[in-house]
Amino acid sequence: MRPLRLSEDVVPVSAFKTQAKAWIERLAATGAPLVITQNGRPAGVLLSPAAFDALTERARFVAAVDEGLADVAAGRVVPHARIVARFVTPRRKGRAR
Repeated sequence: MRPLRLSEDVVPVSAFKTQAKAWIERLAATGAPLVITQNGRPAGVLLSPAAFDALTERARFVAAVDEGLADVAAGRVVPHARIVARFVTPRRKGRAR
């Protein structure tokens, strides 16, 4: 997603409504987000599906990392060796592979 350019990527809602198809085609071609204003203030942002997916995927990843860090800080972790010991059974001598 390319960075927002205030001179190009901001449109009043009235202009967007009359030229929606052209703005959506431009969004698909450039990948740039489009800020839609109402009464001179930002009212919404239009993103391409790919940009939206990337944004939400990144947000989920950051949330998972934050959750993991909170688990570490709260002591809700188990050493790797203990997990391996729980699931790996020792091999018996003389047993064929």
